[in-house]
Amino acid sequence: MILLNPGPVNVSDRVRQALIQPDICHRESECSELLNDIRQRLLKAFVPGEEDEYTAIILTGSGTAAVEAALLSSLPIGKRAMVITNGVYGDRLSAMIKMHRIGVPDMKYDWGVAPDIKMIELAMIQHPEVYTVAMVHHETTLGFINPVKEIAEMVDSKNRVFMLDSVSGLGGEAVDIGGAKMYLVAGAAQKCIQGFPGLAFVLVRKGFMQQVMKHPKRSMYLSLANYYEEQERGTIPFTPAVQVYYAFREALDELLEEGVENRIKRFRGYASTIRTRMQAMGIQAVLPPEAQGNTLTAFNLPEGVAYPQLHDELKDAGYVIYAGQGPLENKIFRVANIGVLTNENIEGFLDAFQSTLKKIRA
Repeated sequence: MILLNPGPVNVSDRVRQALIQPDICHRESECSELLNDIRQRLLKAFVPGEEDEYTAIILTGSGTAAVEAALLSSLPIGKRAMVITNGVYGDRLSAMIKMHRIGVPDMKYDWGVAPDIKMIELAMIQHPEVYTVAMVHHETTLGFINPVKEIAEMVDSKNRVFMLDSVSGLGGEAVDIGGAKMYLVAGAAQKCIQGFPGLAFVLVRKGFMQQVMKHPKRSMYLSLANYYEEQERGTIPFTPAVQVYYAFREALDELLEEGVENRIKRFRGYASTIRTRMQAMGIQAVLPPEAQGNTLTAFNLPEGVAYPQLHDELKDAGYVIYAGQGPLENKIFRVANIGVLTNENIEGFLDAFQSTLKKIRA
């Protein structure tokens, strides 16, 4: 089955085989070596040249676990967070903050609309209690890429902390973490890095991590301080998904061998092929080209075509696409192009889509 959903993705046989490494105890030196290998590879991949300025913290959990850990761990006593949201995953950030009553009103924009940096700056002036500003990098609601570099630099210039949810970005969308002085960046294994679900991570500036160690712990399992303290000693506070960690190390090796820039280029090529062929079939993308990322495209459902039938016919042909969310559930469909795919896979999907469309309309 070819997965064209935004994670989990198709993985390589090499990554799959890594799951059958010998069983180990997570309190032994073999697990310490595994953790260290993963942390070093993450820094090499995503903060090249600035590895000494960042630390990587590994958690067993989904991308949401890393996002929530980063957000809750970022705030000292008496300070608040502000969320910039223009999609479902920005709204999820907001929900995390509201549960703990540690936020100010969101900077909320329509789906697919870029945030107004000047308005965000004004809101920060109006809310001096804001310490952390959080947003999503690649908002997969519509496949929208947010202007994270510009906002991160503005936030840093105001001596505030910028936190980024790049679960659907890292490895597929360009982002200069070190250059823009992003304090916390959350990611996960199962998307552009081409690993298995169950492992997430946060990249944190080392200087800021020392501040985090003094912040209140709002969660036992999702406290970055708990993980950092243990991982610096070569261990981990809670039982990890060891086999998934082995597979993730292999996936990181594949990423470094391919090169992050080359992977981004590969995904961009797949997306271009999909968008060009879809346009030729009369299928319109929801977003204009300048707003689209490299890894997912949202399309308007053709008139008279219901998503469930389109999905089921394509799945019978060996391809899985993705539904819209919220009020767009019955209006759009999404096609991701991440994972271990080939040009033949992409062309095969597009041929199947064309045939399916003809069959539905007949």
